[in-house]
Amino acid sequence: MVKICCLGAGYVGGPTMAVIALKCPSIEVVVVDISVSRISAWNSDQLPIYEPGLDDVVKQCRGRNLFFSTDIEKHVSEADIIFVSVNTPTKTRGLGAGKAADLTYWESAARMIANVAKSDKIVVEKSTVPVKTAEAIEKILTHNSKGINFQILSNPEFLAEGTAIQDLFKPDRVLIGGRETPEGRKAVQALKDVYANWVPEDRILTTNLWSAELSKLAANAFLAQRISSVNAISALCEATGANVSEVAYSVGKDTRIGPKFLNSSVGFGGSCFQKDILNLVYICECNGLPEVANYWKQVIKINDYQKSRFVNRVVSSMFNTVAGKKIAVLGFAFKKDTGDTRETPAIDVCKGLLGDKAKISIYDPQVTEDQIQRDLAMNKFDWDHPVHLQPMSPTAVKQVSVTWDAYEATKGAHGICILTEWDEFKSLDYKEIYESMQKPAFIFDGRNVVDPEKLREIGFIVYSIGKPLDPWLKDMPAVA
Repeated sequence: MVKICCLGAGYVGGPTMAVIALKCPSIEVVVVDISVSRISAWNSDQLPIYEPGLDDVVKQCRGRNLFFSTDIEKHVSEADIIFVSVNTPTKTRGLGAGKAADLTYWESAARMIANVAKSDKIVVEKSTVPVKTAEAIEKILTHNSKGINFQILSNPEFLAEGTAIQDLFKPDRVLIGGRETPEGRKAVQALKDVYANWVPEDRILTTNLWSAELSKLAANAFLAQRISSVNAISALCEATGANVSEVAYSVGKDTRIGPKFLNSSVGFGGSCFQKDILNLVYICECNGLPEVANYWKQVIKINDYQKSRFVNRVVSSMFNTVAGKKIAVLGFAFKKDTGDTRETPAIDVCKGLLGDKAKISIYDPQVTEDQIQRDLAMNKFDWDHPVHLQPMSPTAVKQVSVTWDAYEATKGAHGICILTEWDEFKSLDYKEIYESMQKPAFIFDGRNVVDPEKLREIGFIVYSIGKPLDPWLKDMPAVA
């Protein structure tokens, strides 16, 4: 019986291992983590992450061939294949600060594996890691190997939150990179055999180690680039009276371009896009390719520009001050159908409004008050370190309240900012909301979820990203 152990019970490790257990009943899968609270959540009825369909998968396998444990060393020493999906945050200090990946957690995982291993192991990189990480890990393992053979594989994950389970059931591709030696090929085949239980052969791609590592960074950079491209066009649309939805629709009709990832918004978020591009930039710089580095840097610059443009638009529309005004923020997660707030544009927008002394009331159907307060108090990149290393429960930001209902959040507000495209925001009773707000009542739609014309009929002054501007907004230029 093949035994698989996964280090790290987060957004990647949890769902991936649950699906492997479901599709491969003959394989024993154990997910281990140093966080006791996280493992007990995986063993409870309230899983630590929200992902449509995840509950069912876990409940079907848990206790049968899927286990969650904090006894890391025992399970690592018994496993044949070890997946490593620990955090790889962006460094905040030292060489490469603000760009390079911090491999502290990865390195300690590798040393621990070398320490406890008593038999040959296949070690699989699952977390997003910079190119050439495998080489570093390989060195640590072989120099501490005590005669045991380790094969390193790169098997990047391409999950999108909100659809992770479906992405695992029917992946576009599974990528496995390994050494081009007989032992390396054998290891690749062993992992291929696991996925072949449910993934068609032609969707399992094998490459060398570096191609696999770079493909993940490149894929995320291409996706983020599309969002920044359409967001750059959205600024031009507002300036010229064009409508970004119409432009994006006609552009996306070109089969070479395709319609996906062309929704203009307040900006992209999520745990990977910014981190991976910064990483790509750093690798380019280290390899003497400044032109390539600057090209990819621009994708993040436009994203930051889009967020600050949104805040400027809010402030300048409301008589150039939001001091002491209640502003309702609808949606805090970085996209719908997930409770994940990592790098969500809502953080920068809220901080921008708080900087102008606004009072903010936030409603998100999946994000807890504790999480929101923590996000607003944290420094950049802190979120990517294990919880016990994060600053302790932050002093709550006084001007921020969190409600469990959109109507409560908007009551008495001067303006509403829609920052996540939750479906329920399309069907709110905006007439009732308008009645309860201060006048003039503003809506700033950062996700183009509402129909601006209908809201204008009710009486709102509406700003939708990349849409022709309200006459009111035309008189008030958004100063950058």
